[in-house]
Amino acid sequence: MSKVFGYPRFDENGEKILTTYTNEYSAMMMDIRVYRLACGQTRQFSREGEETAILLLKGEVTFGWEGQTAGASRKDVFTEGPWALHVCSGTQVTVTAQAPSEILVQCTKNEKEFPAKLYQPQDAPWAYSSKGKFGNVANRRVNTIFDHDIAPWSNMVLGEVLNDRGNWSGYLPHRHPQPETYYFLFDRPEGFGASFVGDQVFKSTDGSFSAIPGGELHPQAVAPGFQMYTCWMIRHLDGNPWLQTDRCEDERYVWLHDAQF
Repeated sequence: MSKVFGYPRFDENGEKILTTYTNEYSAMMMDIRVYRLACGQTRQFSREGEETAILLLKGEVTFGWEGQTAGASRKDVFTEGPWALHVCSGTQVTVTAQAPSEILVQCTKNEKEFPAKLYQPQDAPWAYSSKGKFGNVANRRVNTIFDHDIAPWSNMVLGEVLNDRGNWSGYLPHRHPQPETYYFLFDRPEGFGASFVGDQVFKSTDGSFSAIPGGELHPQAVAPGFQMYTCWMIRHLDGNPWLQTDRCEDERYVWLHDAQF
């Protein structure tokens, strides 16, 4: 049985492994890793038979691909929007840090050819979801960097959520058949929250992640005093891509949509 939560650490080379095709989180069907780059350091990425998305979490980098270069900077995930380079199988990418930086790299199997795209903050604006609902404790900002509507050639979805302090996300409790991975960061290192995966509950901490099997309910909450960031990554199923309309809420809780507090 696959594991559904993890507390990985960076190794001596600045790599943190979340999910792979063969580790305890293989049900995610994605290879997801986070890298720390020292100023001046370059990392190269090229995957045959796989698409790759490289998301800047913080710092300043120069992306290089197909003879092109572009700079990107992000103070942190709490104050500035995302930069993400998305490329198809076989595309060689370099990421050079102009300052100490962190990137998240999401890959999955995909033989399709498609043009590379560098998504910028204006391509994925933050928008509040559920503000004022459920007793006004489910306030969170959401962006979708790409999904099936934006990039129908992709087998993945990539987006971000910012929970207001003490608020819930993924609420109402909902499920979908596609597997999903959450990567958590907090605005303070001692920050924490609660991650629900079906009937299991885990303490979300800075740099932890959840690997949510298809069909499991997965709401989240953050403790008062802390802001929580979640990078959400979904793997489409063959013939059954995740769509924004696929959010299947648990029928036991739908009454809350009309409840007055």
